[in-house]
Amino acid sequence: MLGMRSWLFHLSSKLLHSLLCLSLMHTYFLGATISPSPGPRVKPSYSFGRTFLGLDKCNACIGTSICKKFFKEEIRFDSWLSSHLKLPPNYLSWYPGNYSDDSKSWRPVEISRLTTKYQHDQSDKRICVSLTHAKSCSIEHALWKTERFQKWLKTKRLTPLLVQGLRTPLLYCPSQRLLDRIVRRYAEVSDAGSIYMDHFTDRDKLRLLYTLSVNTHPIMLQIFPGAEGWPFPKYLGSCGRLIITTSTRPLKEFYGVSPGVAADLALQLLSIMESMRNNDLNYFFYFIHVDADTFGVFSDGHLFIRDASTLGVIDKEDTGSQMMDQQEKYKDIFSCLAADCQSVLPSCNSVRYTQSLIMVCEELLSKLLKEKFLPSVQEKIDGALKICANSSLTNQEVIKAAQVLEGILKPLQTCDSDFAYRYPDCKYSAKH
Repeated sequence: MLGMRSWLFHLSSKLLHSLLCLSLMHTYFLGATISPSPGPRVKPSYSFGRTFLGLDKCNACIGTSICKKFFKEEIRFDSWLSSHLKLPPNYLSWYPGNYSDDSKSWRPVEISRLTTKYQHDQSDKRICVSLTHAKSCSIEHALWKTERFQKWLKTKRLTPLLVQGLRTPLLYCPSQRLLDRIVRRYAEVSDAGSIYMDHFTDRDKLRLLYTLSVNTHPIMLQIFPGAEGWPFPKYLGSCGRLIITTSTRPLKEFYGVSPGVAADLALQLLSIMESMRNNDLNYFFYFIHVDADTFGVFSDGHLFIRDASTLGVIDKEDTGSQMMDQQEKYKDIFSCLAADCQSVLPSCNSVRYTQSLIMVCEELLSKLLKEKFLPSVQEKIDGALKICANSSLTNQEVIKAAQVLEGILKPLQTCDSDFAYRYPDCKYSAKH
């Protein structure tokens, strides 16, 4: 009996061992053939490089206010038709793109740089060589240690002294009222609205200083928004060294348009020139340079200033604090990021009242209105343009010629749905 029990115990032990092995083998193979639950699928994202956006150089950049939309694919380059496509070439100054708030409806935008990638690289090298005596460095750390930025860190209010020597046109003739407006409306901080920089982080201050030193185009769009009637496209935000604005077609694409469209665009140009000289805020805007890319046209036919980088501003109410004549005495690395440090800046008093109007008549209207109308009308237009573009004449003579030109063009302006920005209002006006 004892032997039988021993045999049964041995048999049951072997059976239990076999069952345990089978169970472990089943578990092993089950784990090997059935993958774990994948969970929610993540949509593949476009592959961004920090270098392409300029995030590797922040906070010596414009800002980061719109980076999330890039990474959520709510801002796309026109070439992005599927996620496997690469980024466009980084040497271009601007790119056509699309912008969405709901990933369903899209609207065209312009993605642009403050300067070309090459110019940015040369500027960065200049910073490193000048401040660290090395070919490459941390741009942010190098600028952080400068005397100018150390003054910015300690201040609560942006004053003309703090921007003295910066060579972007907006700051040729700085006034306290203008600088307060910049701080109050700076869109790259979370809490704008005060003339004091208490809500600015140290990095915010560096970004603002860098932008003011390199290209003030995005600043102009922020402090004089189109929503308030200013002739600028909407600033949507920035990411690194790229900015996003509403899209316009360059004026040069309209040189071959019909007489009615040409007359309409010319009248808009003349109207903008007038508003630059006379506006409710008593700022005098002037160009130091214009070309066919300076202005752009929206899809509704409305003309805007597409590139505000060459715009200067003189405050008619606060000329006492403008220190243009002292600008040459203060130069540092920030003075060399936008222009040649050795170039001589013009005096505020030397800016001519009709400077921009003369440039527009000579460089743009002469091409836009060339050989567009019947000979008798064209002769009158050409005669008015010749006077308007003559810099040797007095301001009164130039303005009078522009008024004559406006009087010739107004009857040639048509009223139809092609000019959506003023239609159907024109249809019900006294004229029509």
